[in-house]
Amino acid sequence: MSPYLPEGVTPDLYPFTGKFLEIRPGIKMHYLDEGAGKPVVMVHGNPTWSFYFRKLAEAVRHGNRVIVPDHIGCGLSDKPGDDRYDYTLKNRADDLEKLLETVGVKEKITLVLHDWGGMIGMTYAVRHPERIEKIVLMNTGAFFLPEEKAFPPAMWLARTALGTLLVRGFNAFAAVSARVCCKRRALSPELRRAYTAPYNSWANRIATLRFVQDVPVKPADKAYPVVKDTQEKLPLFAKLPILIFWGMKDFIFDEHFLNVWRRLYPKAEVHVYPECGHYIMEDAREEIIPLVKEFIS
Repeated sequence: MSPYLPEGVTPDLYPFTGKFLEIRPGIKMHYLDEGAGKPVVMVHGNPTWSFYFRKLAEAVRHGNRVIVPDHIGCGLSDKPGDDRYDYTLKNRADDLEKLLETVGVKEKITLVLHDWGGMIGMTYAVRHPERIEKIVLMNTGAFFLPEEKAFPPAMWLARTALGTLLVRGFNAFAAVSARVCCKRRALSPELRRAYTAPYNSWANRIATLRFVQDVPVKPADKAYPVVKDTQEKLPLFAKLPILIFWGMKDFIFDEHFLNVWRRLYPKAEVHVYPECGHYIMEDAREEIIPLVKEFIS
């Protein structure tokens, strides 16, 4: 067993040796930095980690430089308590910005974004639109909940005391997601263990809960002004090459979110998978990987 990897993740499943950056005093961010060439930055969501992009990173690193961070509290990054880190959207975008500045990735970037990675990645993008060359979107958002979309009951539950117990005490969010977010084919027990492995204690599950709690629903919420600013600036990228993959059996990022992207980017190349779910990279990776490679080459 590699001391670099948590129990349940083997080098065969995750064939990388990542790097660490002290992103804030005493807090280290883990990231992959593979290959050479134009940069491809893959930004994961919640409750996944860089493991989600493992197959795509392997495929793309032969012609590009691939950067894949684990957000603080996620994957192999440090998981500090609230007294040491404020788990907010602004800090997520700040962390991504500092990482890319530090490793010298400042131009001709292709962003690959999934779930919360869309909000984080596009918040970074609107700060530096001149750095972005292409965008790949996968079951994600970078705007407020569409008007026609109700806030999912499971998300409300996670914001209650009972939800805190379920998410941090029983790893419910990561464990349930590993079972229900693939629809075309179920994840194997081995892959389910790998997805949940970093979240192996109450302390280490802090980010999976804080992500849900940071979704803004009213102007007083911390993330609200950041989402508002990013949403207003999304038209900046309308002329860029944009590639969209969408699993239509996603109970959160459903067709309502996809329709917003279509309105924002009517020239985007869209691939819809009616039988796939939220973990689209697991459900449809054989179709997606060649299309992404062609898109960025």
